[in-house]
Amino acid sequence: MTDLRQQALDYHAHPTPGKISVEITTPAETSVDLALAYSPGVAEPVREIAENPDDVYKYTGKGNTVAVISNGTAILGLGNLGPMASKPVMEGKALLFKRFANINSFDIEVKHKTVEDFVNTVANIADSFGGINLEDIKAPECFVIEKALIERCKIPVFHDDQHGTAIVTCAGMLNALDIQGKDIKQANIVCLGAGAAAIACMELLIKCGAQREKIYMLDTKGIVHTRRDDLNEYKKLFANNTDKRTLEDAIAGADVFVGVSGPDLLTAEHLKLMAPNPVVFACSNPDPEIKPELALATRDDVIIATGRSDYPNQVNNVLCFPFIFRGALDVRARIINDEMKIAAVHAIKDLAKEKVPAEVLTASGDKSLTFGKDYIIPKPMDSRLCAKVAKAVAQAAIDSGVAALEMPENYMAD
Repeated sequence: MTDLRQQALDYHAHPTPGKISVEITTPAETSVDLALAYSPGVAEPVREIAENPDDVYKYTGKGNTVAVISNGTAILGLGNLGPMASKPVMEGKALLFKRFANINSFDIEVKHKTVEDFVNTVANIADSFGGINLEDIKAPECFVIEKALIERCKIPVFHDDQHGTAIVTCAGMLNALDIQGKDIKQANIVCLGAGAAAIACMELLIKCGAQREKIYMLDTKGIVHTRRDDLNEYKKLFANNTDKRTLEDAIAGADVFVGVSGPDLLTAEHLKLMAPNPVVFACSNPDPEIKPELALATRDDVIIATGRSDYPNQVNNVLCFPFIFRGALDVRARIINDEMKIAAVHAIKDLAKEKVPAEVLTASGDKSLTFGKDYIIPKPMDSRLCAKVAKAVAQAAIDSGVAALEMPENYMAD
């Protein structure tokens, strides 16, 4: 662990502090170049944009630029450490946008006293960008912030901790249930955790067929139920009319466990109580709710996924967020709606059923990958994701009427 710590610190400090930089995309070698890049030549696109605001997409990088924005109130699994502590994570998101979808990003860390301050700050700078990726903002403020910004901004606003997690979880879950011979409409689901990711995951599972009354959500006080008087408006959506109060009560006979909470909270005894052929998504990072070794030693009929790259079935947001923005930007969608999210779910889900190319095996370090209990979701290094997901998202944006452009000719052709 000490070696990993030092390696991580060295990675972020050398050879240059940080992980991203700005590159020049046009010549800047001669006095003529500089005259075109700045004064007097720059006046010409200025006049064009003033006359036709949409020309900003023609003459600037706005259309391929995403702002990655945080206030540092929920950094990874580390909590509220402040805006500057979140900067390495936001730079990391910018790196992923560029690496996987060739999208330029700027990380922006915001200090504020109120939610309204944060919203105003972001709304006032939003037009500089093609899209906004919100990150590491605690619940329930994140719900209020995202909703307000979607209403005020003319570009896509996407809180990845909510929707990215939900999309990848749903894609893997649909495949896992298929393998286990279960119907999502009939599945009894236990969700340990009641924050942003948990609520978004359950809402999207419902949109994919799960039944709200068959979902049992737990927070630190136990089951979220209708007789509690301490629930915020978001938890109330999952208040179940039940006499069950504990994880032991809920897990008995459950088909699915989704953990977005903390380490080692699902025990072997809990797992033994689940229905035959259970599905367990233990997504707490870095330590899951139950270690895969323990789960598999306890039940040989379980499918288990985690958030870690050193186990099969990694639930990783990088499977979707770069490509969702790629598709949204390319057809100039004004929002990222449910239709686009569900299109991403199915594109990711279906890719796991295709034959895996040799280059993906090499990148992932696997000798073989075949759709089944140990491969329910694509690997993050699968280069096919960009084309599959971006195209599905772009088409869904067009079909749902939120795109300003038609599908580009031969878009994301194989």
